[in-house]
Amino acid sequence: MRKKRRWKVSPANKELQTELGRELNILPLTAQLLVNRGLVDSCMASSFLRPDLAGLHDPLLMKDMDRAVERVSKALVNKEPIAVYGDYDVDGTTSAALLFLFFKEIGVEAATYIPDRQTEGYGLNADAVRKLAASGTRLIITVDCGSSNSAEIELATSLGVDVVVTDHHEISGDAPGAAAVLNPKQKGCAFPFKGLAGVGVAFNFIMALRSSLREKGWFAASSAPNLKRYLDLVAIGTVADLVPLMDENRIFVHYGLKELENTSRPGLKALIELACLRSRPDADSIAYQIAPRINAAGRVASASTALRLLVTEDGLEAASLAAELDRENCARQKMEAETLEEALVMLEGYTDRGIVLFSEKWHPGVIGIVASRLVDRFSRPSVLIALDNGVGKGSARGIRSFDMLEGLKSCSSRLERFGGHKAAAGLTVSTGNLATFRDEFIRYANDKLTDDDLTPEISLDAVVALDEVNSRLIAEIGSLAPFGQSNREPLLCLPDAQIVGTEVVGNRHLRFRVKHGSCSRSAIGFGLAGLHPMRGDGYAVVFSPYIDEWQGSRSLRLRVKDVVHGAVKFQA
Repeated sequence: MRKKRRWKVSPANKELQTELGRELNILPLTAQLLVNRGLVDSCMASSFLRPDLAGLHDPLLMKDMDRAVERVSKALVNKEPIAVYGDYDVDGTTSAALLFLFFKEIGVEAATYIPDRQTEGYGLNADAVRKLAASGTRLIITVDCGSSNSAEIELATSLGVDVVVTDHHEISGDAPGAAAVLNPKQKGCAFPFKGLAGVGVAFNFIMALRSSLREKGWFAASSAPNLKRYLDLVAIGTVADLVPLMDENRIFVHYGLKELENTSRPGLKALIELACLRSRPDADSIAYQIAPRINAAGRVASASTALRLLVTEDGLEAASLAAELDRENCARQKMEAETLEEALVMLEGYTDRGIVLFSEKWHPGVIGIVASRLVDRFSRPSVLIALDNGVGKGSARGIRSFDMLEGLKSCSSRLERFGGHKAAAGLTVSTGNLATFRDEFIRYANDKLTDDDLTPEISLDAVVALDEVNSRLIAEIGSLAPFGQSNREPLLCLPDAQIVGTEVVGNRHLRFRVKHGSCSRSAIGFGLAGLHPMRGDGYAVVFSPYIDEWQGSRSLRLRVKDVVHGAVKFQA
């Protein structure tokens, strides 16, 4: 049974539609799509439609950027051993690859360190700091981590190692006492865009560092690195980390996709070939094909494999590493499917408004993905915990109307540690406190959430007639790409449409033809086979239009997201 959804439509603003349509020479419907994204004047809208590298902010606006550049420049001049310390996810590995390759291009060999998810956990850890210090490292540059590691940074300092932090995670309280902390979310940071991924912060850092080195004559005997060539890595990390694809992130991904299409990196070429990406890469290609394979290493094996793939210059090694990542991704998918199946059995007959499940069988690398699957299926805040030797490591995922971090704070006395944000969080709990934590969290969710809160919501951009949907509209919608967080692909609604029969394809999908007024179009609903059969008048259809290309022919089709029969009451 398909879960009932609430349809929320953005109110039409005819005045702004007309004004933007005239000034930008676009359709009124496209103008409304821009308004829905908060782009209400022609300058903002024009910049959005035409991303330009000139629109990047001055990296020196970021707090501590001058100190970070000065400390790293000193290390380069004095030939101090440098280590780049990353995270085990896609953002962390692309960030580490970015700095490693930049240093290599300017003639500096930097070490890299990626912690093990299971044995070391997220962020700097004391044992790793000691190892790096003992190896002779005198400067650690963190990427995508470090903001919450005050104690470990203090330890590094005591061992004669300076730390420069580059990160984007929330900072509670004061920033750590590092040589420099680059994080646009810290207090007093004037950098105008706070939504960067870790790799975006790292890229701003190398922009500032390259500029400083150029002024100091570092590149007198050679040309300075072309930073545009690094944007393939920046695009992958940015899309994978689900940060808003607005402002700088939009520019990074727009240009990064072009670099990815023509990338010279053997590792990325091998991944693209293995994923059978025959068409031009887009944000979906990264999100569903490239990033999961990179991420699989850190989830079920070692993230160092992914890092080696990103930095190798050897085609044979790249092919071997890509195949290894693909195998690990398959293993991850199998673990994920088994964990989801077990979780669904546990939830048979479940009535509470919050979900907390745990098992000794589960792998901590996949429980976050499965928690997201449960949220999609049940529209309830979900916490999954993998148990091992008396300790539970958990991943939590929230819903629109529930602040997951506040939910965990309400049970904080039962947890060893926790952190995250409204939509997602991580936690550690001892098995002795597990049952009490579960009861307190579920009680909190039951008190806070109503039945209405548990009804998933689909946000619609506009109610349209089918004859408005043409090739020009699809081309203009394409100019809003890349799509992703905070800039989703537009969703349109046909009210009172006719469906001319349905057929199930590939077991899970639904193919049919939609008539509306004097127009008719072919439609495909992925994962909507459960709605079969449908036929007749009075259907409301939510869709995104697209051009299907096959054997040289092009046809306009609808990618359907939801269908209901009868009159629809839209929420404004």
